[in-house]
Order: sequence, then C-alpha cells, then structure tokens
Amino acid sequence: MDEVVIYRKEPFVMKVMPGTYAWCSCGRSSGNPFCDGSHKGTNHKPIIEIVKEEKVVAWCACKHSASKPYCDGSHSHL
Repeated sequence: MDEVVIYRKEPFVMKVMPGTYAWCSCGRSSGNPFCDGSHKGTNHKPIIEIVKEEKVVAWCACKHSASKPYCDGSHSHL
C-alpha cells in the first residue's frame, strides 16, 4: 500500500493563482494533482507548495519526478 501509483504519464499543465497547494505524492487522489486524503494508511504525505504569483506550472502526475511537485520529464522513462 506504500507503493506510488502512476496516475498518468504526462504532467498537469495549468495556470495557478497565488496560494497554498497540497500536491498528491501517492497517486491515489481522485483530485490529482492535488491531495484528497487518499494517502491515509500509507507512508505518503502531500507536498505543500506555496505559489507567490500567478504562473503556469507543470505538476508531476507520474509521482516519480526528482523535482516534486513539478514535472522533470521522469514520466518518459517509466
């Protein structure tokens, strides 16, 4: 149950507004790329990311990025 689930093999690219985001690190959330608490019972916890200005980001969806919570292209090797 502690294994990371590959939600999908391409990032979620979206415009985000300033605020605090809880990125899903386990891949189980039905609200990916954001946490919905589905990690309960595992060793996974969301990564809290504070965005200070409006921008376009690529949230990692494969959950294997070395630059979590952002995509680094790791999905191309899965």
